Parts: sequence; C-alpha cells; structure tokens
Amino acid sequence: MLQGILIFIIFLGPLIFFHELGHFFFARLFGVRVEVFSIGFGPKIFKHVRNGTEYAISIIPLGGYVKMFGDDPFAETPLSEEEKKVAFNHKSKWARFWIVFGGPLANLLLAYCLYVGLLAGGEKVPETKVGVVTEQSALYQKGLRTGDVLVGINDEKILSFDDFNIKGSKIEKITVKRADQKIDMTVDMGLEPFIEEFVSLVSVVKRPIVTNAKGERFYVSLIQKPTEFSSSFEEISSAFKGQAYIYNFKQVDDKIEIDPVTESLISADPTKNLSEILLGLGFFPVDLTVKNIVMNSPADKAGIKKGDILLKLEGVQLRSFEELRVSLQKFEDGKSVNVEFLSEGKVVSKPLVPEVKEVDKKKSKIIGIESGVEYI
Repeated sequence: MLQGILIFIIFLGPLIFFHELGHFFFARLFGVRVEVFSIGFGPKIFKHVRNGTEYAISIIPLGGYVKMFGDDPFAETPLSEEEKKVAFNHKSKWARFWIVFGGPLANLLLAYCLYVGLLAGGEKVPETKVGVVTEQSALYQKGLRTGDVLVGINDEKILSFDDFNIKGSKIEKITVKRADQKIDMTVDMGLEPFIEEFVSLVSVVKRPIVTNAKGERFYVSLIQKPTEFSSSFEEISSAFKGQAYIYNFKQVDDKIEIDPVTESLISADPTKNLSEILLGLGFFPVDLTVKNIVMNSPADKAGIKKGDILLKLEGVQLRSFEELRVSLQKFEDGKSVNVEFLSEGKVVSKPLVPEVKEVDKKKSKIIGIESGVEYI
C-alpha cells in the first residue's frame, strides 16, 4: 500500500512541478509578482523565500499552486499605481491568457520532449536468437546451433520474428550470426515447416552457472575475465574448444560481477561434452539444485530437501532439469523409480513414485521439485 502511494507521488510530482512552472514562467515574463510557488496543498513542510517569492513543499501532494499578487477580483483594498504594474488582474487579456495557459502548455511540451526522447532512443526489438538446438532437430542437420542469431532469409535482412511472414513461401537459405561471424546455410524448406521447426526450439536458455557439493556457485566462461554476460550455458557448451574459465561471482538482480582473482582454468579434450567435464570436476548444473519442495509430494516423501542436488535417475547421470522432466515421462504410470541425489555432502539413493497430473487432457509425471535454474 505504502509503496503504491510513493510510486504515485514520484510520478505525479514532475507533472505538478512542470505545470506550475508554466504558470510561474509566464507570470514572471509579463511582470506579475509571484507570492507563492507551492508543490502540494495544505500546511507547508518546507519553504524558502527568494526575490520576494516563497517556494514551498506542502503536505498534500495532489497538486500545487502559484499565488500571484493581485489575482483576487473581489479584493476591496485599492492598489497603488506601482502595485498595479505587478498585479495579475491589471495585466492585458493576452498576458492573463498566457499566464493561465502556461500550465497546460508546459505539460504538453513535457509530453512532446518525452515522446521525442523515446523515439530518438528507439525501441529495442528482440533479436531472433535461436534457442536450444538438439542433435535430433532438422535445423541442426542444416547447420543451425544453439545461440545463433537469425539475421537473413533468402538474402533479405531479418530484424524480428515478424519478418518471417513476408519472405515468400519457401526458405532456400538462411544467414545467422555466430560470435563475430556471419554464416550462410542452405535450408530448402517450405515457410510453414521452417517456422514450425524454428519455434519448436526451446527458447529459454540457462546462465552458465554451476554449483559444487557445498552449494557454492560459479560462473563459467570461454573468455578470460569476461565483461559481458549474455552467453548461455548451451552456447558456451556448443562453442567449447577444450578450454574454459570458472569464477566466483556476485549477483544483484540480473547484474553479474565476477571475481577475477578466483579464476580457475579448465583444460580438457575438446571433443568431450562440457557438462560431462564439469561433472567430473565436481561441478553440477545449477538447475539440478532443488530450490523448493512441494509438501507431501513424491520428492518430499523420499526425503529430498531444499538445497539438495539431483544426480541420477534410474542410474543414468542427469545433465539438466529438462532432462529429468523428459525422462520421467518415459516411465509407466505408478512405476517406482530410483533417484540419486547429493544431500549435505552425502550421496543418497531413494525410490519414489512420480505423481501423474492431467492438464488440458495431457498427462504429465512430476515429483514436486522446483528447480534452481537461472534463465537468460
């Protein structure tokens, strides 16, 4: 409640200020004496007098006012000739018009400046970045890889996904940006099959963060002392050439700051899978860390707790939470499966029976675990 009120005041304040500033500017321009310039109504909580004008902030922040000398048409006290020169009601009709219109005019100018500023800054259009491309995908066979950015179709530039609908009925060639290179690929697919295949790719990709048995988290990079952190785990896995770096890091919201002093170099066979290499060194995918457990769920009954790390399902090493989810669907309903997990530094193996849930007439098996994954 209080937060909402503060946000309202913060956004309303500038509108009030510029509105009253418009009145104030034209009043001064036409020689009217301004007695009070106040943001807010009611008792004043701050005031300062300068050049005969009292500047104030009042307790009720729902408006403001500019008090001008001689603006009361029913005042009984006669004004001297000198006072008439600075009195609002003794100015010409045009002067009074501009003083009154100055407030709305200031708001119009503010809106115009904000609009022009937004136009000049431009709107960020989401790039056509490819999600996770599995080896089974038809586009993988054509050469597409996780993290590629689609920049051209049939030699025409692509700026957003909306451009898919204006490139003809057949996709003969696509151009992608991979790292600092542009690569052309022969696709030779119809428009609809291409779009269906493209949008079927998992678009959410994970941050390259791993954890150890103690629950400590580390950032993985192919670049030494990185300063840019937009690459996903899938991208660096695809681009792995036998060398990677691991860092301790701090994270505030989405901002990541590595500690270069903690740099560790990983050198391994470039033909091996990066996930397998990291697992062999005691680093686990952060998405296999248990963030939360649903009470009375199969995982809860098996003794899995928040902070545990999932290792194997039926003896098969897990490399991602998505792999766990997909693997669970392959078992028969009601069948007990064995889950191996790391809990408080010890490897524990427990049987559990996945729960079958039906949503929109589609059955899925769950065990009641929320992943600690961080998406980009």
